[in-house]
Amino acid sequence: MPDPGFASSDDEFGFIARHLRPLASGHSGAFDLTDDAALLEPTAGMQLVLAKDALVEGVHFLQHDSAEHVAQKALRVNLSDMAAMGATPRGYLLALMRPKRLPPEWLGRFSHGLAQDQAAFGVTLLGGDTVVTPGVLTLSITILGEVPRGQTLRRSGARTNDDIYVSGTLGGAALGLEVLQGRLSPPIAASEFLIKRYRLPEPRIELGEALRGVAHAAIDISDGLLADLEHVLNASGKGAEIYTHRIPMSQAAAPHRGALDAALAGGDDYELLFTADPEQRPAIQAISEQRSLPLTIIGQITEGSELKIRDADGRPFSTNRRGWRHF
Repeated sequence: MPDPGFASSDDEFGFIARHLRPLASGHSGAFDLTDDAALLEPTAGMQLVLAKDALVEGVHFLQHDSAEHVAQKALRVNLSDMAAMGATPRGYLLALMRPKRLPPEWLGRFSHGLAQDQAAFGVTLLGGDTVVTPGVLTLSITILGEVPRGQTLRRSGARTNDDIYVSGTLGGAALGLEVLQGRLSPPIAASEFLIKRYRLPEPRIELGEALRGVAHAAIDISDGLLADLEHVLNASGKGAEIYTHRIPMSQAAAPHRGALDAALAGGDDYELLFTADPEQRPAIQAISEQRSLPLTIIGQITEGSELKIRDADGRPFSTNRRGWRHF
């Protein structure tokens, strides 16, 4: 039944018909959002991969972020989970919990943002739910993808002596949040770059697909490098040694005093961290060059269970920050 909290000028069914139904038109199993559920037929020889991420106003984005950016970040953080598994995304389910203060035109801009990213990343809306909440704006997306049987990248595959890689650069998203909060004032060009890193992460889907059969373990960096590396180590029963001077940072981020802390523990970068045998270095270099994407070795997997951080001189580097924790 329609949610009574939706404005009469654009009630729940009107919003679905006007804004969401066009987003589902690319998949016959979505039935134009006229049924209670969708059908998805996996490609022969593939396994389904499912993931869910929720975004909450004031936690994952700011109240005055544009509707388009909120929509795109919600979709992209889920696409990043597909990349970390080496999966190709197929479609997604959306739950939108909006406060009454949001005007109908906000919904149109939100849907436009989704449409842009659906075209960019080749996914389709399959269904979901819409409600009004007395709380803050909250979004939950369940994303579905597929991967060739037996080729899923997981956190638990790291092996002793593996190289530890990260894609792109780290720390920019956390510094972008500081810019938006007025705690950092870099030059305009750097500010724009850092803010974009926070608002619009780049899911590394093509990289994840290319790492099938090459990487032993993978994860996306959402909670911070140290926190997410520890997830890999715990799942794999291994330790690691990484070096702070090897951690890649952008020209916009590197000059700032808190850049290294942001790279180690700031989170929201949504780059891929993965491990691979040193014999794979030529293959990984080729992947990097083909995609014009830096892939940097920051350390190695070790026996034991300890994560050791060292500076450029090989001395132990101490930090009290370990990354984002919700609980």
